[in-house]
Amino acid sequence: MFRALVMAAALAAAAPAFALAAPAAAPTQDAAAADQARFERDRQAILAQAGQYRVRFAMHERVSFLDGYTPLEEDLSGGNEIVRVVYDDGDRISLQHILVMTHNDQTMVIKHWRQDWVYQPQTVLTYAGPNHWTLTAVPEDQRRGAWSQTVWQTDDSPRYGGVGRWTYDHGLTEWTSGPTWRPLARRDAVRHPIYDRYLGVNRHALTPAGWVHIQDNMKMGPAAAGEEPTAIVQEDVVNTYSRWDGYDAAPGDDYWAKTGDYWAAVRQAWDQAIARSNGVYLQEAANQGAVTGGPLMDWAEQIVEGEITTEAAIAEARALIAQATAEPTT
Repeated sequence: MFRALVMAAALAAAAPAFALAAPAAAPTQDAAAADQARFERDRQAILAQAGQYRVRFAMHERVSFLDGYTPLEEDLSGGNEIVRVVYDDGDRISLQHILVMTHNDQTMVIKHWRQDWVYQPQTVLTYAGPNHWTLTAVPEDQRRGAWSQTVWQTDDSPRYGGVGRWTYDHGLTEWTSGPTWRPLARRDAVRHPIYDRYLGVNRHALTPAGWVHIQDNMKMGPAAAGEEPTAIVQEDVVNTYSRWDGYDAAPGDDYWAKTGDYWAAVRQAWDQAIARSNGVYLQEAANQGAVTGGPLMDWAEQIVEGEITTEAAIAEARALIAQATAEPTT
């Protein structure tokens, strides 16, 4: 896998690789029925990720590819997380993750990441380098039977997207993406790393206890003018979702009920910004990430606390997203 990622990096400095098997010939009636059955099986695999979980997050840099670089020690954390269906339109499914944490008898709710799935996508939003994402065409011969997964950050700003197929070999229900570019996660962005992006392969697999999200990330150093990014270190990320009802999920659902209209408008604002430019430019702050993160999350909290109306928060959010996505003219 390591060699594959490095080779992919050398071949694609700013574009994802959709390394999917070629589809079969045009389907017969029986084949069409089989395709429909497989499509529904895929859908149920995606929807199976919804629920109430205890999550364990494990990140570990494994192999250094740069002389003198020492991989970081394993980073372990965990928490309680609910995953709710935002919408299910058949060939489009959205799942929202929400952390529900209790500390000293105080419950904290934190809107977490979102994953959107599209069947046989014509395009997928991909990371194109610092501050930029682009809608990348998926070749027609690689769309059939495939699903894109687009991952969004806590404020619904983009993170990364990839394309893959669900497989069911050897009793394993699993979706695997091709190598995809993605920006640094906050765990790295806050410590002034020598790398500035990842090239990763993404896997989602169902387990008897729930499901697991596995990432094989090659952390890449910034490219010199006219050159390719440089492989620095390989990292394994294994996030395990185990079904568990040993905590009260109601605060998370209450937050989502109170802020759902607000976040729907925020998603729409992001979609409009992406559609306008066939991608999006997004201002980022050093050691912080997207400049929209703090304000968009804060307005949602103010809605919950009754300090601002949903309508007023939406107006503020739309203005902020328009400002943050306006690409500099100089």
